[in-house]
Amino acid sequence: MNTRTAAVPDLSPPVSAQCRAPYAEALRTHAGRGWLRLNVPGHAAEADSFGPLTTTFGPEPLRLDFPPLLEGLDLGTDTPMDEALALAAQAWGARRTWFLTNGASQGNHIASLVAPALGRTLVVQRSVHSSVIDGLVLSGLKAAFVQPSVDTEQGIAHGVTAEDLAVAIARHPDAAAAYVVSPSYFGAVADVRALADVAHGAGIPLIVDEAWGAHFGFHPRLPGNALSQGADLVTSSTHKLAGSLTQSAMLHLGHGPFADVLEPLIDRAFRLVQSTSSSALLLASLDLARMTLMAGRDAIGASVAAADEIRAVIRSVGRFAVVSDGFGRFPDVLTADPLRIAIDTRAGGIPGHEARRRLSRDHRIMVEVATDSAIVAVVGAGSAPGTDRFIEALHALPSPLGGAGPISTGPISTEPRNPHPGNTGPGNTGPGNTGPGTADERLRLSLPQPGPSRLTAREAFMSPTRVVPAARAVGLISADTLAAYPPGIPNVLPGEVITAETVRFLQLIASAPSGHVRGAVDPGVSRMRVVDPSHAADPTAAARAG
Repeated sequence: MNTRTAAVPDLSPPVSAQCRAPYAEALRTHAGRGWLRLNVPGHAAEADSFGPLTTTFGPEPLRLDFPPLLEGLDLGTDTPMDEALALAAQAWGARRTWFLTNGASQGNHIASLVAPALGRTLVVQRSVHSSVIDGLVLSGLKAAFVQPSVDTEQGIAHGVTAEDLAVAIARHPDAAAAYVVSPSYFGAVADVRALADVAHGAGIPLIVDEAWGAHFGFHPRLPGNALSQGADLVTSSTHKLAGSLTQSAMLHLGHGPFADVLEPLIDRAFRLVQSTSSSALLLASLDLARMTLMAGRDAIGASVAAADEIRAVIRSVGRFAVVSDGFGRFPDVLTADPLRIAIDTRAGGIPGHEARRRLSRDHRIMVEVATDSAIVAVVGAGSAPGTDRFIEALHALPSPLGGAGPISTGPISTEPRNPHPGNTGPGNTGPGNTGPGTADERLRLSLPQPGPSRLTAREAFMSPTRVVPAARAVGLISADTLAAYPPGIPNVLPGEVITAETVRFLQLIASAPSGHVRGAVDPGVSRMRVVDPSHAADPTAAARAG
């Protein structure tokens, strides 16, 4: 198939239809009928009998906590749930939408599970979320990775160009689909239209992990969403910036040339990974978030204005820098999400991890993520944060904490690190500490290059394994996905050779304030799980194991 991406039709429903939340409204009506509840959940909405639950959450969540498959809610045909799903599909411009209760990670699992019906190799942006790699473990597909552009100054990955994607697809005639991320954790938006044209020209669908772009398309100042740019399947983490409850998300099927093939496959995979006890609270929040977005143009505009104000003050004061101001240097970045505020704190003499910790501890301000160079604050679509409070706290941060010396090239640690280096004791990275893993050292920390791939993710995950000291893991094949989290972009994949540079990077992340490595055997990454060398495909692995 050689099909250029066609323009997506405008299927926006009448505004009056979108001003309702049919499932959420039906849930409230159902809860108000005075039930004697002799079914699950076991709390039976008895507020007095379950005091701790009621004290913590209030009685209303208990009243609304119903199981699935109830008449008047989601059982039968033309139900309130059916109407809610149809309204969501129309709002996002999808052919069909599925509500998810295990986050966009569930959507990535579904997308990975349908791909084997289309080919044998998934062409994947290397900086995808770890849930995509988990999906490769589930599906057993081979992966061909496309390297993203990397801002070496900030140590962050952006997206991929259409040219690089075309080269990768051409090398793999058995490609099932192309899988990319847009926007990035730092708000860089890819040229999805060009990527879709490349994929469709090669006869394969484009899957987009748009977890951080669920709000796109709902205001003129926001970028268009991936479906409007020709994507075929899109994961959307609605809870991130679009206003639903944590862990709720959506999966959207586009109107492109692959929709007829994909829809029944998605339906089957959805049933495979969706809970049979999906939370009515999460589902109702998705319905309400859609309604709020559709009716919230003015509120979203105010949110964008608040984010603009923060960036403008940061620029005028001059101590810190706005990371997105440098996006123009990268050919894969088309634009930036205005609701993401990425701030280079290193420019102001304080590492991102330390800035995040002090904002939380001293000012009770939470930001989304920190790296060694920066913090990322996000403004939810429709929210109205206290901009003055944040700006004042940001510029009250101490500076400097120490000199910005080069990263240590000392030996890799095999001893457990203190995962909370703000405390006293070994691993303390407070002011004046210049040992390995200090704030000074992390000011120069860069993303490591991944090692070569020797096994598929599934082969490595299912192989016999052993846990070895981190220093001995260098040169061996990882059995785990290890990712500095957030953002959860894997630094080591199952099947990849572990490098000394990557081990050092992960140990430094683990030692940072608020640092965490998802998938690590221990908090300090002093040990790693590797494929047993006697079973590894690499014939030299056993010799390296000693």
